[in-house]
Amino acid sequence: MKRIIFSSLLAIASLNTSARAASDDPVKVYILAGQSNMVGIGQVTGGNTRWGTEFTEPVLSVYEGAFDPKVDYDKLTPTKTVKLESFGGTNPTPYPGGGTQIVRGFFQAKETAVFQFDPGFGESAHNIMMVNGTEVHRKEPGGATIHKSIKLNAGEKIPFKIIYLTAGANGLGWYTRMDVPGTLSTLVKEQGKFPYLIDKNSNWVSRDDVWYKGVVTATGNKWLSIGCGANDSQIGPELGFGHMIGNHHEEPVLILKASQGNRSLAWDFLPPGSERYEVGDTVYAGYGDKAPSWKKGEQPKEVDWYAGKQYDDCINAAKEVLAKFDESFPHWKGRKYEIAGFVWFQGHKDTGSEVHAARYEQNLVQMIKSLRKDFNAPNAPFLVSTGCGNPGREKTDLTIAEAQLAVDGSKGKYPEFKGNVKSIDIRHIWPDPAQSPRDQSFHYHQNAGAYMEIGEAMGKGMLELLKQ
Repeated sequence: MKRIIFSSLLAIASLNTSARAASDDPVKVYILAGQSNMVGIGQVTGGNTRWGTEFTEPVLSVYEGAFDPKVDYDKLTPTKTVKLESFGGTNPTPYPGGGTQIVRGFFQAKETAVFQFDPGFGESAHNIMMVNGTEVHRKEPGGATIHKSIKLNAGEKIPFKIIYLTAGANGLGWYTRMDVPGTLSTLVKEQGKFPYLIDKNSNWVSRDDVWYKGVVTATGNKWLSIGCGANDSQIGPELGFGHMIGNHHEEPVLILKASQGNRSLAWDFLPPGSERYEVGDTVYAGYGDKAPSWKKGEQPKEVDWYAGKQYDDCINAAKEVLAKFDESFPHWKGRKYEIAGFVWFQGHKDTGSEVHAARYEQNLVQMIKSLRKDFNAPNAPFLVSTGCGNPGREKTDLTIAEAQLAVDGSKGKYPEFKGNVKSIDIRHIWPDPAQSPRDQSFHYHQNAGAYMEIGEAMGKGMLELLKQ
């Protein structure tokens, strides 16, 4: 099993967002499409946990007056103390208010690990939390959240204290394991990889020059940051790609991702213009057919789907976003846009059929032409990436990888693609499952480092296309 060599392709100390193109220059739009690995399954953390029984003997003390940072409250006598019967969960014991409120008690980790604490919710999140004498959380009103991760030993009972800085206070809170191998938190905050993803307070950065919009799945809609994958705690290639492309352009960038998991290019994503074809005594669907295949001379058995439906769903959704550009992106209202490039990352589903694998290259050529036609971008740079390996499908894996590499314009097989279609081979990016969140090969074991390296490789490939 090959291991990922975690290396950032760009050493980015800080984002320079002061230099901007003129406000009338068009927004650069990059359309990313494919199946589940384009959707993005890289884990950001080991998952947060709503706290409860790990916290014991919680006692709330109320001190007279508003919080004063110069006061040592441990030396003062509280005006009121309340033994909290419930601390955490979804229904914490109500706090009485009426002064500075501080909760003290003990925390007992269930496993030896590095933890991050997030006490409070809403107004209650304005607090200072100490664990075993270390400040692990601080959020002052109007200020940024500052975290400090802490390593704790399983079963060790240690003191904690939470000082609430506003009248709003409750016992809600979450903690997150920060050292799960292969998660983005471990890679960035513990191992120092991809340093451009965090600020000086170890918070995830959010670019103000690259906007992310997802349709169908991975439906985030925000300035590029973490959580643009399958859900708020996952990432896909868009993160590494978006940073590289954002650093290249003076104009603002829109990453528009139209993707859906577990889809085949030979059926779900079959592009318009694809015709029926025969292999032996079997007829295979052309665009719009409602049966994947049928025997020659027999009536097709239709299903509640059709060849190319996912293409139509994803691409029409993306086109609708652009048709309502001012409404979709009010921060760019009145500004024009241009399609700056496409990225295609797919192939896993087609490995399940030798017929589909053999047809992949022809379908991919048609896909490239169809996307350019649909978005009125006949010469827009088009990047194709190979996919991940699938145990037991080595033969069809190779067929599809060779098809993806064959459409590269430099190979000469498709002269019209010279200088505007590039294929990258990322099959060497393969994480060790023992150093990953989950043993799930078809999703790169949900290893965030793999998705970052893939995104950076895509960014590098696109930049090479832009230079041609």
